[in-house]
Amino acid sequence: MRLREELPGDTAAVGALHREAFGDHGKLVAELTDGLRARLTPDDGLSLVAEEDGRVVGHVMFTRSLLDAPRRLVDVQVLSPLAVTPDRQRRGVGSALVRRGVEILTARGVPLVFLEGDPRYYSRFGFAPGGGSGFRRPSLRIPRPPSRPSPCRRTSRG
Repeated sequence: MRLREELPGDTAAVGALHREAFGDHGKLVAELTDGLRARLTPDDGLSLVAEEDGRVVGHVMFTRSLLDAPRRLVDVQVLSPLAVTPDRQRRGVGSALVRRGVEILTARGVPLVFLEGDPRYYSRFGFAPGGGSGFRRPSLRIPRPPSRPSPCRRTSRG
């Protein structure tokens, strides 16, 4: 498996991957990915693919966001979406993509990465529910899922 930055020629394959991986919600996730991709710049965000035998089998995207801290706005990244083609799930593809993305963002000096997801899955990468650190959902109108607190966070300092 080869991990690399997404290239312009990967757009259709990444869209197809999201449609396949997310089932009924796949079209919406693919459209979200296209919208987020349009905001990426070389220094502001990251889109990685996992490739096997010339086929895109996984994708992760990190996009810039701002954290409204008491004294200033802080540039952070948001991990979303993460997808792996169903025939390659539970084989380390998603883990490899998240780990590589966090490595790259750490090297860039990104202080925090947020996501909304299952702490049982993401805790293996150093993410933890953000509520204990004083973070809250981006909007209090978003219902709190009973099985997965939101948001999660990871500092680039380990």
